[in-house]
Amino acid sequence: MNHPPILETRRLHWPDEAACAHFAQTLAAQPDIVHARLELHGPLGAGKTTFVRHLLRALGVRGRIKSPTYTVMEPYRVTGPSGQPLDIAHFDFYRFTDPREWEDAGFRDVFAQPGLCLSEWADKAHPWLPPPDVSLHITLQPDDTRELHLCAHSPIGQRLLTLP
Repeated sequence: MNHPPILETRRLHWPDEAACAHFAQTLAAQPDIVHARLELHGPLGAGKTTFVRHLLRALGVRGRIKSPTYTVMEPYRVTGPSGQPLDIAHFDFYRFTDPREWEDAGFRDVFAQPGLCLSEWADKAHPWLPPPDVSLHITLQPDDTRELHLCAHSPIGQRLLTLP
């Protein structure tokens, strides 16, 4: 996987889902989240989609939040912190196998537009994905807790990692 250099890292421990939800709320409150590209890495069951659901709720998404495992992308639009519309694209590249789908589905255009892009299983869509601002690596521990390793790859990512 070709990522830009890692500018900063941070490690967190989630003892339970409430800690995941709290982290999502904290991240949602960061001004730079509205134009960030986040990649989520981890095995099946690590909590990638759970984290995305908590983040989307914290950003104001209402109604059912579906996993885009079969559709590859689910779009959302909410009112951002400045009162302007915020476009969010949640990608799940787990079943992504055909590079032509990248162009045919217009994913390049989605990533080029302002808004938040969340990508699960990003390694399956490289080298088409633009570099992330932050990559989140979630590891499931034997006691069902999660270890989170955050890597900032851009100035936006660095600002996002300055969490309280």
